[in-house]
Amino acid sequence: MPTVILLDVSLSMTQPVSSTDGGSSSSSSSNEPITRRQLAEAGLNTLLDFIAANNKLEFTTLVIFSSLWEIVVPFTRDYNELKKAVHTIEIFDKTCLETVLEGVKNVVIEEWGASTLCQVILVTDGSPGVGPGSLKHAIQTLSNPKPDDSTFPVPFEFPNSFHTVLISSQLELQQWGSLSMYQKLLDANQHKGHIHTIEGAVTVKSAQVMFTKMAEELYSAFHAKLSCGNLSSEVQVFPPPQPVNMARDFEMVAQRLSTELSICGFIDCADASSPPVISRHLVLPLPVKDKSSSGSGEGAEGGDKTEEKETVPSSTEMGSNPSFCVLLHGSLKVENLVALVNVGENWYGLLHSCADSKKKSNLMMSLFEPGDHAIPWVGKFHLLGPCTAFANNPYGEDNNKSPFPVRLQEKRSYSQNPVVWIKPINLQADIQKILRYARKLPEKTLVFYKELNRLRRAALSFDMTELLQGMSMMLERECTILPWTAHPDAALQLTHAGKMLTSAMEKGYDYSITPLSTNFASDS
Repeated sequence: MPTVILLDVSLSMTQPVSSTDGGSSSSSSSNEPITRRQLAEAGLNTLLDFIAANNKLEFTTLVIFSSLWEIVVPFTRDYNELKKAVHTIEIFDKTCLETVLEGVKNVVIEEWGASTLCQVILVTDGSPGVGPGSLKHAIQTLSNPKPDDSTFPVPFEFPNSFHTVLISSQLELQQWGSLSMYQKLLDANQHKGHIHTIEGAVTVKSAQVMFTKMAEELYSAFHAKLSCGNLSSEVQVFPPPQPVNMARDFEMVAQRLSTELSICGFIDCADASSPPVISRHLVLPLPVKDKSSSGSGEGAEGGDKTEEKETVPSSTEMGSNPSFCVLLHGSLKVENLVALVNVGENWYGLLHSCADSKKKSNLMMSLFEPGDHAIPWVGKFHLLGPCTAFANNPYGEDNNKSPFPVRLQEKRSYSQNPVVWIKPINLQADIQKILRYARKLPEKTLVFYKELNRLRRAALSFDMTELLQGMSMMLERECTILPWTAHPDAALQLTHAGKMLTSAMEKGYDYSITPLSTNFASDS
């Protein structure tokens, strides 16, 4: 989940905190009061250290803004570079919030597209500002939109979680009315996010506590236990899976990933094919603490091994730190299989090997929508079982066949010609077809009545009784304009069909109008 850090570098960030709030935060070597900018630096260092320790695969970018905005560090995993950039940023003029929000939208969509969930963290002093582009102006734009106004960048066009960090005392925020304004901005973003404020005195410690709480909420690692029979392994799922909330026809589905991931069985990759999934996650084995690496030199090597544990270790690393997760990954890769895993109540996913390059691969978990019928051609998951449970091997004696896709017991026919009257031209075509057959009676008697009954059933299904009355009138008119060379049976059949369309309405849908029996010989 990429992270965008928006740091306010306006002149208001250089203001010192009040003496009552910042007295305990002053440096021991200087009696100068600490500024909001220094509090932001201390808090961001805490945030970046937390991400580096828990989710170092996270991509993060640093964007500064005042009246203009600039990308200081593009998306990277080098948190030392990000921390260094935070301390070397210059101060500029006033805050212009609307400009940077528009810039964030463009940057994220260009880099990650419009379907990747991103964290947007805004770090500012909370001053509403004045003039165009300020927070106060933005709220006025949201409250009273004008037809000639440009589209406001919030809500963002990509999935997001928008978090605002206000580095000011509660008293200052109340005086400015900032909390209500930022809450309106959050409401405009469809309530996706949170507002974070400093509790108590405004000090370096309280700012770090605020950033730590936010980091624990957003970037805490998701640990789970992956098991298959008697084998198990502690793993980390990255990125942390989000709760699933979706509306179905007759119910609301709300699911959270369980910390107990249980493998149900294994399927050939060819049988699983490419099923629809809602998210993909890396499954990483948790590093095992090695007691032999307590020395100074060996400790450094142990740190390197921990760095390598962020991806699935290779088979050469299994000797020192055996892991079921590593064994599973190697087996799936060699045997060309996928593992069906239960991740919650009536919720499943697939574990499979995913190659990043020719020499490097990871264990990936793809999550389906909640339910046990996520792969239609495999059938319901709870009905699957081992091959030994069947009298005959479903894969054949020589593994030359597959039981998938599952054959439906009821054969569905798609050869019927349904009546579609979405456009008027479709209805007009069906009526003209009947009239063409009417002019060719009695040669087309059977086809004429077949099409007439087809139209009658469709009209009754759509409750279009006026159509049947109109069709009856058209058949009676066709009878009056028949040429003198027409067969006598044609007039009788048209009159009979016209009367039956109106008189047989009460006989129901299944009734069929039959041709009128006549005594005319074929040579009459």
